[in-house]
Amino acid sequence: TPTLRTSYHLSRKPISIVKSELHKNCSTVIRPVDLNITDNDTWCDWVPFDQDNYQTLFGVLDNSFLVAYAIGMFFSGIFGERLPLRYYLSVGMLLSGVFTCLFGLGYYWEIHSLWYYAFIQVMNGLMQTTGWPAVVACVGNWFGKGKRGFIMGVWNSHTSVGNILGSLIAGVFVSSAWGMSFIVPGIIIASTGILCFFFLVESQFLCTDKKIPEIVEDHSKAISFCGALRIPGVVEFSLCLMFAKLVSYTFLYWLPLYISNVAHFKAKEAGDMSTLFDVGGIVGGIMAGLVSDFTGGRASTCYVMLIAAAPMLFLYNYIGQKSLGITIGMLLVCGALVNGPYALITTAVSADLGTHESLRGNSRALSTVSAIIDGTGSIGAALGPLLAGLISPTGWNNVFYMLIAADVLACLLLSRLVYKEIKGWCGPRLRG
Repeated sequence: TPTLRTSYHLSRKPISIVKSELHKNCSTVIRPVDLNITDNDTWCDWVPFDQDNYQTLFGVLDNSFLVAYAIGMFFSGIFGERLPLRYYLSVGMLLSGVFTCLFGLGYYWEIHSLWYYAFIQVMNGLMQTTGWPAVVACVGNWFGKGKRGFIMGVWNSHTSVGNILGSLIAGVFVSSAWGMSFIVPGIIIASTGILCFFFLVESQFLCTDKKIPEIVEDHSKAISFCGALRIPGVVEFSLCLMFAKLVSYTFLYWLPLYISNVAHFKAKEAGDMSTLFDVGGIVGGIMAGLVSDFTGGRASTCYVMLIAAAPMLFLYNYIGQKSLGITIGMLLVCGALVNGPYALITTAVSADLGTHESLRGNSRALSTVSAIIDGTGSIGAALGPLLAGLISPTGWNNVFYMLIAADVLACLLLSRLVYKEIKGWCGPRLRG
């Protein structure tokens, strides 16, 4: 399952790296002597992203993927509980690979239609929804609650590993032939889908005295959508994730362009630098899992990290580009504080709620609960890049103010659960 998650995120990342190649400062590019041009400012840009509203057009591409992903996620969990996991994941990964490659082929076919790329993004977004609920359901059923936060924090690090690899692979080709920045990741996820079909063991096994594995069938009834919403904590964590994911996905899709614009890095250098945010995310996810396992406070752990993230985002925007050392340090810290709560909610919290005591051992609820939480979060993931595209022409400062406001709202939505956890810790002492 770690390989599956890595390949899913690896194939999502190229668009953020390629943006700064689709529209760049042509005055810094050496112009071929035999090139007949009519516009000196945009001759090196890829039509239709050569226009002044290029940031809005990038926002259209981001949201074509993310809105489709958010809508599809609510249905994906329902399908994931009712279809064979191996077939479901394999078909999803193969088709996701096809659509990722089709985006890159637009370079070689010289396609300049925004609607072509937007359609590809919509279809890819729908295909990518096959991954998360099904894979979380697998991993969640293998581990008990005691060390679930740490184990799933380590496992979820493959999300950031996928982002890092996607950035590095896309960066290799972005300046020479950006189409390959999509085609290579597309081939990787499609190949992983084939491996999944042949080698993924989707059933739970019980070893008998004869040491022969026997399939343990689950006859429990799949939970309804409304039934999942009634599980205590599902609504609060879902809404919190919506704002936490808004911040995380704005960085995912816009950080390379921000670094390129503000620090004046080239496309490959900006992409490589942006991977530090994901490196911090790996550490943040693991630390969030460890702390929440030790304290038993999932909500409190998220709350503290989100509170700390707000001033760090402010500082990164104002001093993050002062020197290379400060840039590296701030990206690592911001990545840890932003992605830590996001990772904890989508993994350990989803697994906890999907195996909540109110379900009376119904293991088939986990996929639906994961889909509801991540689907709601994906609404924020769609809003973040959209708002960044609309706000960034007015200045990057305003984008960061929007991100800070989202962080604060995420904290407020967890207040009741945090109070409940603190009351649980202090209750025995007060009674004593």
